[in-house]
Amino acid sequence: MCLPLVKGPKVMGQLASQLVHGQVCDIPSLPKLQCADKRPRVHFKCAICIWNLLLSTLKMRSKELSLSVKQAINRLKKQNKPIREIARTLGVAKTTVWNTLKKKERTGELSNTKRPGRPRKTTVVDDRRILSLVKKTPFTTVGQIKNTLQEVGVCVSKSTIKRRLHQSEYRGFTTRCKPLVSLKNRKARLEFTKQHLTKPSQFWNKILWTDETKINLYQSDGKRRVWGRKGTAHDPKHTTSSVKHGGGSVMAWACMAANGTGSLVFIDDVTADKSSRMNSEVFRAILSAHIQPNAAELIGRRFTVQMDNDPKHTAKATKEFLKGQK
Repeated sequence: MCLPLVKGPKVMGQLASQLVHGQVCDIPSLPKLQCADKRPRVHFKCAICIWNLLLSTLKMRSKELSLSVKQAINRLKKQNKPIREIARTLGVAKTTVWNTLKKKERTGELSNTKRPGRPRKTTVVDDRRILSLVKKTPFTTVGQIKNTLQEVGVCVSKSTIKRRLHQSEYRGFTTRCKPLVSLKNRKARLEFTKQHLTKPSQFWNKILWTDETKINLYQSDGKRRVWGRKGTAHDPKHTTSSVKHGGGSVMAWACMAANGTGSLVFIDDVTADKSSRMNSEVFRAILSAHIQPNAAELIGRRFTVQMDNDPKHTAKATKEFLKGQK
């Protein structure tokens, strides 16, 4: 049976050294280590005790001094108190007092500086490569970026790649659905914008804007976002209902000007078969019945009708009809 041993890194190192070399655990600075077996060899239970004490010593971490204790050490030192007396007064080790004073002398600060932590897994070059991949191919995925980095010997997790993108203010979001516009039409739109950029407000006050739109009878066919906790995706409060054929829809025509909105006309009220199918003939019928009254109410006698380049708007019969209205 082993007697209690005095703990300490230096003592534990001596015990471990003698234990490894097969020597008897007999160190002058410690009480005699006595075993039931008096023969000159390390008893098995003694070895277990020494090993456990060694592990516990290696795991021990010194407690960090509070800022108030460090300030007290510095204050007592300014009063020319010896290190031994400071240590006894504050109940800390002399080496702790010495190290605190040396740090104050070296850095001029008592508080601990911010620790650097674990080094970054990516270098500046790796970060630029991640951003370059996203800029070149915005629709790429984090998994694809990870595979590309592995090909050049950079092994990082998906979470690390996301953090680098977030640090550069990149965020993932749902794509917006936009009409396909050819390069020719883009240039034409830009030229139209430049020509009308400096037009005065009196010019825009004379414009009557017209267009058609589809109105869903049940709900929007676009994507919606909802807030919920994990595992509640199928909760009825967090879902949107769907019906066959989208629940139906109607087409509507409307106009507006700078002074306000005009009439709202449903296409099925104009067509002979009560359908929402709109063609050039239906469009001309709507213009004939609603352009003049709305323009007179919103603008006055002189006005300009503005619409997009939809085929039924640019049809030859529609253009001739509009010329006849001048």
